[in-house]
Amino acid sequence: MGTGTRPARLRHIQGIGVDRMGSLADAHPERDFLRLENLDTDIPPDPQAVARTQASAERDADNSYLPFVGQTRLREVVATHAARLSGVPYTADNVIISAGGLSGLLNVLLALIEVGDEVIVTDPTYAGLINRVHLVGGIPRFVPFIFQPGGEWTLDQDALRASITPRTRALLLMSPAMPSGAVLTQSDWDVVAELCTARDLLLIVDSAMERLVFDGRAVLAPAGWPGMAGRTISVGSAAKELRLIGWRVGWIVAPGALIPDLVAVSLANVVVPVGLAQDAARVALERSWETLPAYVAELQQRRDATLQALQGLPVGRPGGGWSLLLRTSDFGLTGEALSQRLLDANVCATAMTGWGQTHGAQYLRFVFANEPVGRLSLLRERLMAALP
Repeated sequence: MGTGTRPARLRHIQGIGVDRMGSLADAHPERDFLRLENLDTDIPPDPQAVARTQASAERDADNSYLPFVGQTRLREVVATHAARLSGVPYTADNVIISAGGLSGLLNVLLALIEVGDEVIVTDPTYAGLINRVHLVGGIPRFVPFIFQPGGEWTLDQDALRASITPRTRALLLMSPAMPSGAVLTQSDWDVVAELCTARDLLLIVDSAMERLVFDGRAVLAPAGWPGMAGRTISVGSAAKELRLIGWRVGWIVAPGALIPDLVAVSLANVVVPVGLAQDAARVALERSWETLPAYVAELQQRRDATLQALQGLPVGRPGGGWSLLLRTSDFGLTGEALSQRLLDANVCATAMTGWGQTHGAQYLRFVFANEPVGRLSLLRERLMAALP
């Protein structure tokens, strides 16, 4: 193979746009950009987790690769957390710690998806997840959310049913979904469970934001549905719910029968995150039942401030998460074109090219987690100045 030939596994890998937009804003620190392009947050993590990180720097036990599947106390707390949400009696033996949630998702896909297997994803979906399906040789099959300007995104259940083929191996779902903020309902999960059990499919859940839901919604963990505990793999993260973005800690919670293959892949790929971060994640996760409500309330206020700034425009109302989407085609623009125009108005936002088939290039994402309410109110004036 010559230097100019790319491996076939990279044929469908696309850029996600976020890194490029972030670099453009970082290159001009003198400008007062609204930083709405990346899933960061200015809301600090639990101070006790920060203190535990500092203490870990002086503990020899935290300066270690071992245990390869992750520190035992963290795995126990993750198991208790997952069991509390789902009702499934998980133990530490069901848990593997990963170097962030996305690393965990890649390990799950590598362990469970064969080349040519179809993996059901929603449309839109984070381009990084789509890339990971391609990277392992899987084929993403898109099921669209239904977009209603000013309303909430809803899952097209009929399209979900129609998407299943003999080659389908798994569903890869996230709720709240990224980037739309769509939240799957109990009815949606009923259909997912029905399809998985009837067709012997796996369910891979990106649970990184599962408790970041607004307007009094209940947290739903599909592993607790009848017949689903033995076929559901949940991949969590300390980044979104715990705000430990730079710590790079994630976890895989899976049925015991799948653990050996998941461990084998994990040991071949990164192994575990840094020891200095793992017990801090344990502290933050254990305390999150106390600390999370105020954080979710702040995110909801930011969501509301962003919706107020976009009132009357073709935007989808997120039921949770960190971001929302504006349909730019209503103004005769692609998401990329409006993104470039907004840079001149000191707004940094990411176009959704490559993030979906039905809902992709004609959308622009605004992340509301990284700016306070007062600054989010500046969005409308700047956006209107950028529109044709």
